[in-house]
Amino acid sequence: MSYPRKVLIVCKGNICRSPTAEAVLRIKASQLGLELEIDSAGIENYHCGSKPDPRAIKHAHRRGYDLTSQKARQIEPNDFSYFDVILAADKSNLTDLKNLCPAEHHSKLMLFLGLQDLMDPYWGDAEHFEEVLDLIEKRADFLLKQWQPGN
Repeated sequence: MSYPRKVLIVCKGNICRSPTAEAVLRIKASQLGLELEIDSAGIENYHCGSKPDPRAIKHAHRRGYDLTSQKARQIEPNDFSYFDVILAADKSNLTDLKNLCPAEHHSKLMLFLGLQDLMDPYWGDAEHFEEVLDLIEKRADFLLKQWQPGN
């Protein structure tokens, strides 16, 4: 696969994991000089138009990531053809995406962490939001290294 230029991250409601991953990838890509279009979406529509979870905003801000301009949205049919790669937060999200996605775009779907789920901090405490940030930052570094031209 050639390196992607348009990346979508998807979780259940688009208020914790996917907006955090969007912000981290965007900042880290910019620091590397990579021109990527990065967006996030949710499988479900119950948070559409809402800002990310205040806890996600707070913990991301402490590390220099700004989530305040983001608004939750639900994945749309045209996302499957538009984006080069679609990263699901967990296996449940990946299954939902495969059910929604036209077969010709299934190769674009993968787990954000590769082989494991990115835990949902929504029902957790501050420690869970910090752990999710740790995992996202580490994986973002790995992915962006892979996506640099020439790799």
